[in-house]
Amino acid sequence: MENVLSLVPVLIKMAIVVGVLLLLPLPLTWLERKIAAHIQQRPGPMRVGWHGLLQPLADAIKLLTKEDHIPAEADRMLFSIAPVVALVPPFLVFVAIPIGDPIQMFGTEIALSISDLNVGLLFILAVSGIGVFGTILAGWASNSKYAVLGSLRSIAQMISYEIPMGFSVIGVVMLAGSMQLSQIVSSQQGLWNVVVQPIGFFVFFVSGLAEAQRIPFDLPEAEGDLGAGYHTEYSGIRFSLFMLAEYLVVVVLAFLNVLLFFGGWLGGPAFLPATFWLLLKVGFFIWVFMWLRFTFPRYRYDQLMTIGWKLLLPLSLLNILVSGYVML
Repeated sequence: MENVLSLVPVLIKMAIVVGVLLLLPLPLTWLERKIAAHIQQRPGPMRVGWHGLLQPLADAIKLLTKEDHIPAEADRMLFSIAPVVALVPPFLVFVAIPIGDPIQMFGTEIALSISDLNVGLLFILAVSGIGVFGTILAGWASNSKYAVLGSLRSIAQMISYEIPMGFSVIGVVMLAGSMQLSQIVSSQQGLWNVVVQPIGFFVFFVSGLAEAQRIPFDLPEAEGDLGAGYHTEYSGIRFSLFMLAEYLVVVVLAFLNVLLFFGGWLGGPAFLPATFWLLLKVGFFIWVFMWLRFTFPRYRYDQLMTIGWKLLLPLSLLNILVSGYVML
């Protein structure tokens, strides 16, 4: 009976996380449209609700009621499961992401994470790499030239940028002496890692942009030359699952940047709760991702590969060597 009761807090936290993540893309789509509009000197969504606040709800209704089309020559099973494969990893990643120190409630200590794994960072990097399989399956199953080209681009891009991303956090792990995210945050008491690991942060941030397939690294779904890339043949609810996954990846990357390099929930004003301070930082990084999308042009494919292999990979290796030398 005690074992069953011990599962109750975990199940409650899981339900809260899933509920928040499912609803989070609604305000984020509105925010991104408004940011784009203000950068381009136009009002953006204004018609549905005050300042277009209900526009995401209208879009959700449209996607839910739109025809679910599957091409006649597509692999129906793979075509159906690809959006789910793309969506599951961002949800799994939040199992290991803490949002604050443990709190006391009703005489019980409650951790502000589903599971604060001692190999949390390794778990996140491993699970996040699975999401590319959704892109690959979507492109292959669609039996469309544009979709296949998009999925092939995605494979090459993920390989090119996951390697420097993994190397870029080794310096952080060396400084903290742990892969547990709460320990990494605690190690930044008094001095954020971005100060002592600027190269690691730069490599991680740029690699994260590429992992999220956001402009200027959105080659797998480049609408200018591939229609919409790997999800060209998708519509309705299946298309919305890909968009949901894309926004959740942005949220995950914002959390990781803050937890690994910007002190997590530490260093905030005394009048602000630590978790709220963390969420403010995360919100800032989400805004930066959206701002970059409407500021920079898309790279050519050869430029994309050059940045990954000739710039970020050597920089990440240099960062490891310098960190090791300094710690001697």
